[in-house]
Amino acid sequence: MEYALFAIIAYLLGSIPSGLIIGKYGYDTDIREHGSGNLGGTNTFRVLGIKAGLIVTSADILKGTLATALPLLFGAEVITLIIGIFAVIGHMYPIFAGFKGGKAVATSGGVILGVNPIIFFILLATFFLALYISKYVSLSSMISGVVGIVATLIVRDFGLTIVITLFTLFVIYRHRSNIKRIMNKTEPKITWM
Repeated sequence: MEYALFAIIAYLLGSIPSGLIIGKYGYDTDIREHGSGNLGGTNTFRVLGIKAGLIVTSADILKGTLATALPLLFGAEVITLIIGIFAVIGHMYPIFAGFKGGKAVATSGGVILGVNPIIFFILLATFFLALYISKYVSLSSMISGVVGIVATLIVRDFGLTIVITLFTLFVIYRHRSNIKRIMNKTEPKITWM
């Protein structure tokens, strides 16, 4: 019963469309109609700028962290990583935005932050290093996932290995079109780093 309750709460938290809310109420813009059409932080950065992008990315991370923290706050006997998966699913397929959401990166990071901050900061450092070298946000996100798998294997946290592997598969699946554009050399590169 506890699993079902917190899974539903996590899914609903993940479903909060941060990009849509910030875009519509802060900038009178539906970001689904601009850029890549995605609700995540990257498209928000491109369409609405740095301030909005930071707010949306932070909110999307917070959704994952909060989903893993709530069961602990209520003393529930559940595996928080499993609950966190539902927040990521909610972010990708949000009930509040027609089941068309983000690409799983920030909310996955938030779940990892909630259960293992050290691994989270390793992934964050990897992301920015890969971004500095490649200038591709999508590629950097996928590389971070792979590094996360390796890092959790090294520290022998096999439960986290399984979940990060699942998150990485989500991220790769959601970035299918980006992978094609990278291969065709048509994927946009960042210009600020």
